[in-house]
Amino acid sequence: MNKKGTQRLSDNTSLLFMKFSLSAVAVALASGCSQFQPLQRPDVPLPAAWPTAPAQPAAALSSPMTWDAVVADPGLKALVTKALANNRDARVAALQVAQLRAQAEGRDAARWPTVNAGLTSSRQTVGANEPIKSNLTGGVQITAWEMDFFGRLESLKEAALAQYLAAEQTRQSSQLSLVAGVATAWLNLQTSDALLALTQQTLASREQALRLTGLRHQNGIASALELRLAESLTAAAQVALAQQQRQRALDRNTLALLVGQPVDQPLTDAELRPAGDPAKALAEVAVGVPSSVLLSRPDVRAAEQQLAAANANMGAARAAFFPRVSLTASLGSASSELSGLFKGGTWGWALAPQALLPIFDGGANQANLAAAQAARDVALAQYEKAIQTAFKEVNDALVSRASLAEQLRAQTALVAAESERLRLSELRLRQGVSGQLDVLDAQRSLFAAQQALLQVQTAQVLNRVALFKATAGF
Repeated sequence: MNKKGTQRLSDNTSLLFMKFSLSAVAVALASGCSQFQPLQRPDVPLPAAWPTAPAQPAAALSSPMTWDAVVADPGLKALVTKALANNRDARVAALQVAQLRAQAEGRDAARWPTVNAGLTSSRQTVGANEPIKSNLTGGVQITAWEMDFFGRLESLKEAALAQYLAAEQTRQSSQLSLVAGVATAWLNLQTSDALLALTQQTLASREQALRLTGLRHQNGIASALELRLAESLTAAAQVALAQQQRQRALDRNTLALLVGQPVDQPLTDAELRPAGDPAKALAEVAVGVPSSVLLSRPDVRAAEQQLAAANANMGAARAAFFPRVSLTASLGSASSELSGLFKGGTWGWALAPQALLPIFDGGANQANLAAAQAARDVALAQYEKAIQTAFKEVNDALVSRASLAEQLRAQTALVAAESERLRLSELRLRQGVSGQLDVLDAQRSLFAAQQALLQVQTAQVLNRVALFKATAGF
């Protein structure tokens, strides 16, 4: 074929390719539709009322209680405020949100053309005896901008946005857990202080009883068994004292870690010691209807956003089966010499559309779509599980609130009975009706009952913390 025929064939090929590209773009514009479909919240059956919750006044059902409305003690409020500002886990969660927000912004930017200013130079030879030709171009360029007719980039953008929103909800959930953790650690510290004071008082009483029993044994009034029992009870109180001292130190260290302030700034006594009765440090938590409580929890909202992200990824996987249309364009000046660049008569433009339709990929697109569908099903199951877990946590807290009130009443009655038993045993001992063994046994039972009472009182207040956390109050 001669040179003219070759040139004509090349021109026809270029014209045919241009017609094909323009036709592909026209077909995409005429028939293309986005494969992204916004998520419709799944229907999840929720009860109309809690099975174990007492009737609440209408005002209590409006919205979850915030932490500063639940926390009444000023020292505890100060600790929670410090924790929200200084806790390192909360800081990491906030930075992760910022990272995912930037990634979502990057995904959104990918939908728009990128315009660059470019200056390129090339040197080449056509034949062995031909001179070297130089070519310089300068101007603005758009390189391979994908025109998102089928919603692939839109789906990826929505997936990144949903991941960011899920991270934001996870951050709120971590803050909620942090508030509950600080309140729990603070209440545990108050309980350790109360148990430590009770143990010190009991130890002093038992040491006095041991001295009296020793004197009675020397005078032949008390038996060796009574003396050994008094020694045993004193040693048991000493063991309990050491345990309480260690537990108090551990509780204080836990609280300091949660608050997150520098180690050279210890917690103050005003923050560590309650202003009044520790049982009144937290207010009662009102519970709304299940739908408003469960669906407003940040962990449930995070699971819903993860489901939205999986749904968007499935849209991107479906869009991969359709043509991908991209455009490369440039506008600028071309010259064989640098001095001639940007002079009159050197300006020009270039436009190169491209449409690629997958024909054979070894089943990769189908596999990606199947994986995206499976990921969406997993996210749906996790969303439903999050709601079920939330329902269980709220219901457990409500059940515990009712039973702890009854348990506290019974334990208070037990302490009163054991106190009266000890009084009567000491009276009988002074009158010579009974021996020292009855008094020692009554002391042991009263100490155990008093310890149990403090623990039940703490559990009742901790139940308010659990209910606050379960109902998504913040």
